[in-house]
Amino acid sequence: MSIRTEAFAQFLREREAASLDYVRGQADSFMALAATEGGASFFPPGGGHVQGNEAVNARYAKDARAFSEKTESSRFEIFDSAADGEIGYWTGLQHARVQMKGKDELVAMTLRVTEVFRKQSGRWKIVHRHADMLAQPQPRPGG
Repeated sequence: MSIRTEAFAQFLREREAASLDYVRGQADSFMALAATEGGASFFPPGGGHVQGNEAVNARYAKDARAFSEKTESSRFEIFDSAADGEIGYWTGLQHARVQMKGKDELVAMTLRVTEVFRKQSGRWKIVHRHADMLAQPQPRPGG
């Protein structure tokens, strides 16, 4: 599935823009990309997992409300992406400077991200998101 089309590349730019809206507490453009049929899953940055379209979308909406409109930036560093006619993905890092509601300071955040998309009614929809904080590599036992 190593097909990279301009249409999917354009979709990923739309997805990245929706991410910036999301971390500014404005979830509408992101929610327009969320799956509403056929199942969905989310592995959030704080751990755990959420399954099912309604539960995943409710979690996405709840999490977006935690961010302030004063968030400064969010961008993707895409390591790999591909799509065929029905399934697509990207993997890489999301770099952001965010402000959480009720806090004064901006916080630098880098997430490791894998997202999987499926076409629904002719549009790409997020069916799986795995995002966790980038941690420093730990020393391996024995060197």
